[in-house]
Amino acid sequence: MANTKSAEKRARQAPKRRARNRTHASSMRTAVKRLRQAIAAGDAQTAKQLLPATVRTVDATASKGVVHRNAAARTKSRLTRAVAKLGG
Repeated sequence: MANTKSAEKRARQAPKRRARNRTHASSMRTAVKRLRQAIAAGDAQTAKQLLPATVRTVDATASKGVVHRNAAARTKSRLTRAVAKLGG
């Protein structure tokens, strides 16, 4: 149990922050998964359409601190390369 006022406040804030972070992380994973499925299916047209939205989602998630900025950069790089390779 929290012993100080600041610890009590942190205990109140933590579940709210966790729920918000989980929402952002989940939407990022979903966007990345959709793009990876399009890449795996060899659907270059769909992959090119999904890429900008997916990159925006990954950037937004990183800017909120849900994922590390380097992890976001690595994800964007890999997805972009995969789409470029698919397009030919």
